[in-house]
Amino acid sequence: MLDVAALQQENAALRAQVAQLVESMAKLNERVAELLAIAQRKQRKPAPPKAPETPPAVAGEEAQAFDARPKPPALPPKTKDKKPRPPPTGRKALPKHLPIDAHELKPGECAHCGSTALDAADVVEEEKLDVVKEHQRRRVVKRTTCRCRDCGGRTTPRSLPAPYERSKVTGDWLAWLVMTKFSLLTPLDRTRRDLKERGIPMAMGTLVSFIERAADLLAPIDALHWKQLLGSAWMATDGTGLKVLVPGLPAAHDGYLELYRNLSCAVFQYEASKASEHLAGKLDKFCGTLTSDAEHRLNVLHESGRVLEAGCNAHGVRKFDDAEATQPVLAAEGRGFLSAMYVHENEAQRLGLVGDALVEHRRRFIRPLAEQLKKWCAAVAPTLLPSEPLMVAVRYYQRHHLSLFRFIDDANVPIDNSATEREFQNVAKLRLNVLFAGSTEGAHRACVLLGIVATCRAVGVPVQAYLSWAFERLGTHREVFALPLEAMTPAAFKTTLG
Repeated sequence: MLDVAALQQENAALRAQVAQLVESMAKLNERVAELLAIAQRKQRKPAPPKAPETPPAVAGEEAQAFDARPKPPALPPKTKDKKPRPPPTGRKALPKHLPIDAHELKPGECAHCGSTALDAADVVEEEKLDVVKEHQRRRVVKRTTCRCRDCGGRTTPRSLPAPYERSKVTGDWLAWLVMTKFSLLTPLDRTRRDLKERGIPMAMGTLVSFIERAADLLAPIDALHWKQLLGSAWMATDGTGLKVLVPGLPAAHDGYLELYRNLSCAVFQYEASKASEHLAGKLDKFCGTLTSDAEHRLNVLHESGRVLEAGCNAHGVRKFDDAEATQPVLAAEGRGFLSAMYVHENEAQRLGLVGDALVEHRRRFIRPLAEQLKKWCAAVAPTLLPSEPLMVAVRYYQRHHLSLFRFIDDANVPIDNSATEREFQNVAKLRLNVLFAGSTEGAHRACVLLGIVATCRAVGVPVQAYLSWAFERLGTHREVFALPLEAMTPAAFKTTLG
C-alpha cells in the first residue's frame, strides 16, 4: 500500500526544486542579456568622418517658395501687473498643524529692586520653529498571556502591525528609510553615518536588507500600476542609463532604466540593454497612444498599428535653439511657431480645459500653426545643407509631423514629454550619489521603489505617510485589514485623506 504522506512530502520537495530552477533560469536569462549587450557594444565601429558638402543652390519655384514662406505670428508681450504686489513684509506664520512644546516663563523677583511681590502686567508670546533632537524611538510591546479559568487554555494577544514577521523595525521606520533614499535621494552610507551619530550602529547589509524587504512588499502595488498602464488609452515613456554591478565583469555594466507613466501612476523598469525586442514584448498588450522621443527602437511598436505614436515638441524646441548659432534668423522663425503653440497650450491649462473643450481649443488655435510650420519646413529645406543643425530640426518635423501634432485631436496626450523627463532628474541625482546598483536584483527593486515614489508625487500624496500606511496593511496584519491591492495604492490612500 502506498504511503500517501511520503508521496505528498516528495511532491512538495519536487515543487520546491522546480521553483528554484525557474528562479535560476530567470537570473541566467538576465545574465545572458547583459553579456549580449556588452558584446554588441564592443563590436560597434566608429563612423568615418563626413566630407564637407557644398551649399545647395535654389532657383525658380524653390526660391519663390522660400521667399513666400509663412512667417511665425507675433507673440503676445509679457504683460506685468499695473499694480505689482508689494513684497511680503514680516515673518510668515508657522504652520498650525505642528505639535507645540509650550513654555510659560514668569520672573521670580523684580529686576530693579529684587521684590517678589509681582503682578502680571503683560504677556509676550513668540513662536520659533524647533526640531526634536532624537527622532529615533524604540517601540516595546509587552503581550500578557492569560489562562482561561473555564477551559484552562492560554491566550496571547497579537502584536502590533509590522512590515514582516520578526522584523527589527516598524512600518513607520521602514517608510522613513525608503523616503530618505528614494525621495530625499540620500545614499544609505550617509543614513548609516547619521544613525551611528545617534548611537544606533547598523550594518550596511542590514539597511540593504530593509530596502529589499520594502521593495518586495510594494512589488504587487507596482505590478498593479503596470497593469493599469497597459489598460489605459495613453502613456508616456523615456529612459536613461543605470550602471549595475554584475558578478564576473571587470567593470559596472551599462544597463537601461525605463519609465512608463500617465497622470495617475508611474512604473520604472530595468533592462540589460535598449534592445527593441524587450520593449515590444512588454508592451504587446498595450493598445493606445504612446508619447515618447523619436527612437528607432520604438518603430516596431508603431508598425503593428496597435500603438499610436505621439512625439515630443520640447525636443523640437531644443533642436531649433541649437540651430541659432549657424542660422539665427531661420531658427528664430521656426522656433516662433512652436512658441506660439505653447502660448495657446499654456492658456488652455490656465483655463482648466479638459476633454472636448481642450480639443476644440487646440484645433482652433494650434492646428493652423502646425500647418504653417509644415509649409515653412517645406520652403526652407531646399536651402539648407544636410549637415546643418537647422536641417536636423526641419527633418524632425517633416518626418514626425503626424506624431508631433497628434496631441491636437487627443485631450489625453500632452504637447511634449517634459513631465516624464523631469522624473529622471531624481534618478540622475540618485545615480550621482550612489553611482550604481549593487546587482541586477537591486536594480529591479530600485525600480519598484522609484515607481511608488513617483506615483505618490503624481497623485499628490506625502511619500512617507503613504508608505507607513501601506506597510501597515501589507505586512503582518494584512489579513486583518483584508484589503485588495486596488485599495492599497497611493490613489486609494489619497481618498482617505479627505
